[in-house]
Amino acid sequence: MKILYCHCAYARVVPPEVKNEVLAKLADSGRAFDAVPDLCEMSARRDPKLQDLAQEEALRIAACYPRAVKWLFSAAGAPLGETVQILNMREEPAGAILHSILGAPA
Repeated sequence: MKILYCHCAYARVVPPEVKNEVLAKLADSGRAFDAVPDLCEMSARRDPKLQDLAQEEALRIAACYPRAVKWLFSAAGAPLGETVQILNMREEPAGAILHSILGAPA
């Protein structure tokens, strides 16, 4: 499973306490993950890394609204597959996000 964490650095729509806790616990978990400053910015630049990520079958993305994340990847020419799980840090508490990613209580 590949884990992608978006820090949402430019739009600042994710509550800081949620994204900071998710990032800290991911780092403490010992699991490998990719952290990007901002998926919106990557999409605007059509960053080729989005195409690489979209090819991952077992991808979990901690970001904002799933519909927005799907649109960002699609706009960059990298549509996400059906098996991708997008976790909404804008609305879900950090514990729920971490449980979905790590499979254990955070």
